[in-house]
Amino acid sequence: MTLTDLNNGFRDDDQRRRVQAVIHDRLADDREPQECRYLMRFWWQLSMPYQEVSMEQLSLNVRKPKLDVLEELVSAIRTSHDEVDAWIVTTQQAFPVIQDRGFRAASDSDS
Repeated sequence: MTLTDLNNGFRDDDQRRRVQAVIHDRLADDREPQECRYLMRFWWQLSMPYQEVSMEQLSLNVRKPKLDVLEELVSAIRTSHDEVDAWIVTTQQAFPVIQDRGFRAASDSDS
């Protein structure tokens, strides 16, 4: 399944940015570098009309709970703006904010 249509499925740029913030802040954990890399490629895909990542690549590199959430997002984007809003709320409730350990380590070494 191609993901090149996703960038057209948002109500506006604000809705897309809110979805991207959920992916960045709650799904892309730098302790899992391979998974994080593919989640961030998907994050980028949401703004691009070309294929940055495929569902097959995501299924090979993203673990089940997060992959399920991405599949739900793709379905929501292709269904309605209200479904995207509901996805944001549900995902924020299901996944806590991830602490960026790499940024924190770099900041601590600067002090």
